[in-house]
Amino acid sequence: MLLEFRTENYKSFKDELIFSLMPAPKQKGLDYSILHEKIGRKAYKALSSAIIYGPNASGKTNIIGAMHTFKSIVMRGNIRNSGIFPPNIASNYLELIPNNTLTKAKPVSFSIRFVDEGLIFEYGVSADLGLFLEYEHDRKILKEYLNINEKPVFERDETLVISPLKFLRGYLVNDFERNEESLISIAGSNLDDEELFLMNGFKNMISAKIATMISTWLSRKFMVFCSADSLQLVRQSSESNSPIYIEKTVNEAAKIFGINSNDLGYVCDGENQESKLCSLFNNGQEKGNLIPAELFESYGTIRFVNMFPLVVDALINGGTLIVDEFDASLHPMALMNIINIFHNDELNKKNAQLVFNTHNPIFLNPNFFRRDEIKFVERDDETHCSIQYSLADFGTAGRGGVRKGEDYMNNYFVNRYGAIRDIDFSPILEEALQNFVEDTE
Repeated sequence: MLLEFRTENYKSFKDELIFSLMPAPKQKGLDYSILHEKIGRKAYKALSSAIIYGPNASGKTNIIGAMHTFKSIVMRGNIRNSGIFPPNIASNYLELIPNNTLTKAKPVSFSIRFVDEGLIFEYGVSADLGLFLEYEHDRKILKEYLNINEKPVFERDETLVISPLKFLRGYLVNDFERNEESLISIAGSNLDDEELFLMNGFKNMISAKIATMISTWLSRKFMVFCSADSLQLVRQSSESNSPIYIEKTVNEAAKIFGINSNDLGYVCDGENQESKLCSLFNNGQEKGNLIPAELFESYGTIRFVNMFPLVVDALINGGTLIVDEFDASLHPMALMNIINIFHNDELNKKNAQLVFNTHNPIFLNPNFFRRDEIKFVERDDETHCSIQYSLADFGTAGRGGVRKGEDYMNNYFVNRYGAIRDIDFSPILEEALQNFVEDTE
């Protein structure tokens, strides 16, 4: 489960962003939203969900984009461009990352804390990527570190320091203890300015198990989707002899959500073995008929079908599902039910988490989310830089305090919490209409 993610100098977040999924102190209510994990003698707690509010262009998507970028860098093991065009292009074209208001280069930093397989990991990396759009800059990793169970494993800056690793016995490569001094010396002398030590020297010479545990968690459980379009999944048929595959769980959920056909299934393309979502019609016939789902189903239905397997996967594997505009085209009742499932201790047994941004104020309700689960993002009109904070940061006392049972939605719209913008298009439209009248006279 994710405890905390940090980034600095990522797009609009010039100063450090701390996105925490750890419960704020002295918060009461909705205790079922709290996840528990015991490691050794210490117990760790995390929030099962978080929701992010803010006006357009405030930086909400940049939070999710930073997570996706960090994940992409670690998975490929370097800070070089990859040439692939994902929904989050900045994750592979790193010259797009630094804050564009800076006139002097400042390091870009990422760090993450999470719990998995009975261990707590903290890993961070800081790199000199130059200035915004500085394509020819010689990139360099300035700092990299790994802590496990609150103990240092390695720290890299100008040199490499490996801490005593007896507490990781059983995770180290064969004969590490016998050849420790020589392996550490070789690892330190082979550092590459653009390559992560974690996914190269550390993985090859110290602990392939630890590096694999981290990369596996990032690839399978850190489920980051920084664009609604990236939810477009391609399903594979589980039966090679059957051209039509109906995934029972998804199909039944889709019927509850609302479909216009009898069933939804995946039809295999014989050439590339990929499958396409189709609407199936029985019409009293044994074989029935089918057409591509996008020709018959609503956009909301198709998006739900693409998204629902991710919810199932997160619940089964204890993943952290993070989606930009998760609620786009989905009815609030369907979304509230999904949120309640993540809050349900009996269903969410693997400590799955759900994080998404939204413009829908219906979720600003103390019966749906705790104060520390409600996040806000605000962007300064003069500096163009973003900050993120939670409703819990207001406290409960004093004139600006937020007390349990208050009308969060009303308070938000009267600008008690910030992260909202007055918008009036009337002067622009009035001028445009006046110009149109004058041009036609």
